[in-house]
Amino acid sequence: MNGIKALVFDVFGTVVDWRTSVAHEAEAVAKSRGLTVDGSKFADAWRAQYAPMMDQVRTGKLPWTKLDHLHRMILDRIVGDFGLSGLSESERRTLNTAWHRLRPWPDAVSGLTRLKKKYILAPLSNGNIALMTDLARHAGLPWDCILGAELVQHYKPDPEVYRSAMELLDLERGEVMMVAAHLNDLRAAKAQGLRTAFVARPAEYGPAGKPDLKADDSIDVSARDFNDLAMHLGA
Repeated sequence: MNGIKALVFDVFGTVVDWRTSVAHEAEAVAKSRGLTVDGSKFADAWRAQYAPMMDQVRTGKLPWTKLDHLHRMILDRIVGDFGLSGLSESERRTLNTAWHRLRPWPDAVSGLTRLKKKYILAPLSNGNIALMTDLARHAGLPWDCILGAELVQHYKPDPEVYRSAMELLDLERGEVMMVAAHLNDLRAAKAQGLRTAFVARPAEYGPAGKPDLKADDSIDVSARDFNDLAMHLGA
């Protein structure tokens, strides 16, 4: 792994536990109205439309739309399915920013702190800059800067997002490593010349989920968690 200078991270699912966090906030909003909601099913329904909405941007059916606004469009579609169509505008705004308050996985902050001693760290997420900034402050994520989709107005896995990490950090092919729990993300990064590190998150989708659990031949380094990754990379 000689020559690596920067690590860029997928965030949702890799760094933070989106499902549990969103479920908790959905249940809290429902409870404040005297209602009961299955927060996990709500989170799953919200996330299920994440990729299809980005595909609408990618194919030109929608103009460039940052993720906060896509999340709100999805939220407005699904609240009625869970008996929450009566939520006020203020309640909807607050619930939509649940994505700004996601909890990090237990190893995330300690592992990132170790890695930061040796490498430049940045998210390379589909989340917009305000979302990533709030999330870093909320979760204590020690980024050196924030990269991602909004800067190039493309969503992963478009190649422009991965190339931007090298271009904006003024680094060469092979000097940037993508870290993710999702093999499709890592394969796309590899195709643009990034090195790749896989960290499995078996609990990302809940007990019935089907996360990626094993690295394939697109992966340069496979680690159990971020502290294990730090050990592999000598940090």
